[in-house]
Amino acid sequence: MANVVLAQNTKSMPKLDGSIKAKVYDYFKKVCADDTAPGLHIEPLKGAVDPRVRTGRVDLNYRAIMFRIDDRFGEATYIYLGTWKHDVANKLAEKSTLRVNPINGVLEGIVGQLDGNADRKKRTVIPDPGGVLAAALAAEPTAGYLANAGYTLTELTDRLGLEAELAAQVLAAPDQDAVFSVAQSTEVAWQQNAVLELAVGRAVDDIRDALGFTEQPVDHSLDENEQILAALEHPATKMQFTLVDDNDELRRVIEEGDFKAWRTFLHPNQRRFVEKDHRGAFRLSGGAGTGKTVVALHRARHLAAQNPAARIIVTTYNKTLAKAMQDDLLALDPNITIAAKPGDPGVYVAGIDSLASAILSRRKDLDAAFAAVFGPGTPTRIGVRANPDIGWSDAVAGSSLDPRLLHAGFLSTEYISVVLGNRVTALEEYLKVPRAGRGVRLTRPQRVAVWKIVEQFRKQGRASGRISFPEILAVAAAYLQWRAQTTGETLADHVIVDEAQDLHATHWALLRALVAEGPNDLFIAEDSHQRIYGQPVVLNRLGINIRGGRSSKLTLNYRTTAQNLHFAVSILAGADYRDLEEGQESTAGYTSARLGPNPELIECGSLMEELQTIADRIKHWIADDIPPSSIAVLARGQSERNLIVRALVERGVDATVLDAEPAGGEHVQVLTMHRSKGMEFRCVILAGVDREHVPSQAQLRGIPEEEQAEAQQRERSLLYVAASRARDELVVTWSGQQSELLNR
Repeated sequence: MANVVLAQNTKSMPKLDGSIKAKVYDYFKKVCADDTAPGLHIEPLKGAVDPRVRTGRVDLNYRAIMFRIDDRFGEATYIYLGTWKHDVANKLAEKSTLRVNPINGVLEGIVGQLDGNADRKKRTVIPDPGGVLAAALAAEPTAGYLANAGYTLTELTDRLGLEAELAAQVLAAPDQDAVFSVAQSTEVAWQQNAVLELAVGRAVDDIRDALGFTEQPVDHSLDENEQILAALEHPATKMQFTLVDDNDELRRVIEEGDFKAWRTFLHPNQRRFVEKDHRGAFRLSGGAGTGKTVVALHRARHLAAQNPAARIIVTTYNKTLAKAMQDDLLALDPNITIAAKPGDPGVYVAGIDSLASAILSRRKDLDAAFAAVFGPGTPTRIGVRANPDIGWSDAVAGSSLDPRLLHAGFLSTEYISVVLGNRVTALEEYLKVPRAGRGVRLTRPQRVAVWKIVEQFRKQGRASGRISFPEILAVAAAYLQWRAQTTGETLADHVIVDEAQDLHATHWALLRALVAEGPNDLFIAEDSHQRIYGQPVVLNRLGINIRGGRSSKLTLNYRTTAQNLHFAVSILAGADYRDLEEGQESTAGYTSARLGPNPELIECGSLMEELQTIADRIKHWIADDIPPSSIAVLARGQSERNLIVRALVERGVDATVLDAEPAGGEHVQVLTMHRSKGMEFRCVILAGVDREHVPSQAQLRGIPEEEQAEAQQRERSLLYVAASRARDELVVTWSGQQSELLNR
């Protein structure tokens, strides 16, 4: 029985259709079972650069390139690099190599090159006969962009382990974009990552640390084969190579390829956060597309593997994203136990509002919880669940409060952040409670007037049997705290939170009450730049301590191209963002692992022209064999979304509205910018990015002047979220005046 290690698909490997992928899977399934079977035709090549290289017959037309590594007991491990047409595979295999990098201990599998083959993408190496260029670079640090920044050839070769010709090319690149291009020219994952980090000014020692390099990377007491097998455990090796343990995993990795590679291949920095034990709550931040959700899902799997009896809750701000997370978790590990209800062993996945409802479901002992939230004597009936903005228009009738504050948005946020967040049940408490983070200052008479509205809101809610979702959250948190105090029991051992920047005070009260403070209690993934709901919070004020080294940040973007990332980040320019501890939040150091075309900004003379432009662009993409389901049009609001769908259908484009349901079918997806949160598409059009709709003037009207800046920032974040949904191509259209948020 042999082991099989699969490499992440190399860029040089031709795109294989489904039937060939199925044959590759069947082939390696047989290799795992019995690699001596004669039908596999696993054959060495005479004159090969690396004697370990083999090719195997997938079918009459295709052969796989792999390396056979025998351990000290004679057990074989096959490291698969890809599949090509028969003759091409043999020629490439002759020049392919597998080695352990002596500087950093990372395993490197490099597919050979075909001389004179125009279809074979090769790295263009600067000619350097006799090492002249290398010597010149060492002597003249201003040869290129990075050399001018102080990096040296010795650092890149002797500290990072880049091969000399690649290091010379990196240092000779004239600007940052040229460095990005050099990064894309190598098929070795760790090399590409290191060059990208250099391009954004990361220190060599910091790159070494992030990639898991050590000062003694290779154990020279082992023979060469044993060193290769040991290198498979290196964190940076796992970016590109994975040992498959069963046939289901083998099929997934082969059939799904790069698009789902996150399931198996993690950056060492990501893997560190997956596996590290934390002494308490931990926050992982990072820009859109940096893999925070990926880390969160892998961490849930890791914790479950460590203790199958553990009660793990994975939650996020809405049920649609939670459903997607559960689907991805099952794709990552089909055998993981999904808990039926919170408190059961396994992983329970739910949107946080649904989680609160599940906690209170069929509970009879809620008297103490209702009293803690609403005051003594409050009926303990849950009733009809309602949106937090519903009911305020009736509650303000006859109020003496300043008319500019008689706004459902202001009153709802005040109620959630101040009243429910501090469990205020009486006027005397409200007059004294701090209102940190609220933009509008209130005099004592104004507080009295606000409290009368709150009392009326609560009274009408109880009378009509209505309870808002934030109230349910507050009651669920109070119930869990009462339960812990009376029984010593909590509902979870570990809680993992995604998209945490969009949670408000009662959400955090529930999260804190779910799990006792202690090792690995709360894992929080968030990006303050993507906060498009609610008000900012400070975790320390809510009983969650992430200070003292309990937070870190991801900066490498895996979703969007460098060009799209630059455009999305430019939207944030000029705004002051704060993290969950009120620290300055910066986009410095963000970079992308991919390159592509520049975003296209198209000004249209009229709405009809804009709609036609959108339809034409979509037809052009579909003609280029881009599946309609991987194309999305994003609009600011539902009315604009519905108009676009109708216009596209009228113009012969099969488009559909994407609302609460998961994306599906072979249609172009049209959705609001808010709905696009957590999603990605190959090609994206941001439609209607004009001054009336982005920022939405309809949403901003009526908001008190003191809260305008915060509301404007949410609109800026929303456009950033929308722009960062595109993997490959991004188009922005508008008619009328261009949005002020577009930096051209």
